[in-house]
Amino acid sequence: MRASDAERERIAEILREAVAEGRLDMEEFEERLGAAYAARTHGQLEPLVRDLPVPGAAAPAPLSADAGGVAVGGGWAERIGGSPTSKWAVAIMGGFQRKGAWTVPRTFTAFSLMGGGEIDLREARFEDREVVIRCFALMGGVQITVPPDLETHVGGIGLMGGFDHTGSADGDPTGPRVTVTGLAVFGGVSVERKLRKEEHRRLKAERRRLKAERRELLRAERRELRDARHGERRERREHRGESRLSLEKDGRDD
Repeated sequence: MRASDAERERIAEILREAVAEGRLDMEEFEERLGAAYAARTHGQLEPLVRDLPVPGAAAPAPLSADAGGVAVGGGWAERIGGSPTSKWAVAIMGGFQRKGAWTVPRTFTAFSLMGGGEIDLREARFEDREVVIRCFALMGGVQITVPPDLETHVGGIGLMGGFDHTGSADGDPTGPRVTVTGLAVFGGVSVERKLRKEEHRRLKAERRRLKAERRELLRAERRELRDARHGERRERREHRGESRLSLEKDGRDD
């Protein structure tokens, strides 16, 4: 089965806990972390945590997301339901934005004429589990951003324009199902999967911390190597001194 971004991040979090507990050294942690982010299937993720005390490691449990698309338990149930914030958006030689804590209706229509629009679902609520976003871009564009574990299906048409279907992916079965459709004429509609900004900052800080720890380990190794070399030189000097004393003693004896 294909692995999702949320499942890869779940494995990465397990590895971070393991290195913090001393179960993995830094070299093995970095090797497994790189393999986790490069993995495309559950079969590639499974061996990375097989020897760690993780419940259900053989098959990562379904993940749900909090307001930013970060894997947590029970997040989607709290984000489904409520009155929609708006049901349509128009950009004519201008732009529109729908982002932050807004409520997505069952059907949302976006129209862009020589303009651009941004629809961000990472922190949104949803009126229903089944959501349809209809995008019509005429010499304009619409950018849709979704969290990694949101089930998304793209089925629009590009006519002398572009309708990006690469954003289609399965997601958490407990969450909403978003269908993106419509038409792009001399324009474009794109769907991109991203973590929320807070999660990006956390991962960036984690990478900085790991780099700092690795630098400190390298410094410690260099110090140990330097001390070992100093010790070897000191032993050689002492050995030469003992040899001279022995030669002087032999000369006196003669």
